[in-house]
Amino acid sequence: MGEENEKDPQLLEFAKSMRHTATDAENLMWQLLRAKRFMNLKFRRQHVIKPYIVDFYCHEIGLVIELDGSQHAMDDAVEYDVERTKFLEALGLTVVRYWNHDVLERTDGVLEDLWQVCVELKNTSPLRSSAAHLLKGEGTPL
Repeated sequence: MGEENEKDPQLLEFAKSMRHTATDAENLMWQLLRAKRFMNLKFRRQHVIKPYIVDFYCHEIGLVIELDGSQHAMDDAVEYDVERTKFLEALGLTVVRYWNHDVLERTDGVLEDLWQVCVELKNTSPLRSSAAHLLKGEGTPL
C-alpha cells in the first residue's frame, strides 16, 4: 500500500497550484491548523493520497479534512465525494467534511466538532498507527 509515497509529478504540481488558489475557507482553516496550532497536530494542506488530493491531512491520527463549497451539493459531486470517502476510509483514514460557509460563519462550531474528532482519534491511536504504517508502505497488509 505504499501508493501514498509514490511521486506523481503531475499530481504534486496540481496540488501545489491548488495551494495558491485556495478559497477563503481553506485559507482560514489553514491559519487555524498550520504550524501545529491545533492540538499540537501537524497538518498538511493539498496533500496527495493517490489518486486524490485532499484539502488537509494529519498523518499522526489518520485524519482527512475536506472543505466543500456549494458545487459539492450537485448530484455528480455528491457521488464523487462518496466514492472518494470510501476509498480513503478503506486506507484506514477518517474523513470529515465541512461546508465552506460553516468554516467562515460558524468557525467555533467547526473547531469544536473537529476537536472532538481529534480527541477520539488520539484515544484510538494504537489502531491508527497500524493503518499509518500500511500507508507508509511498512509491513504487509493482511
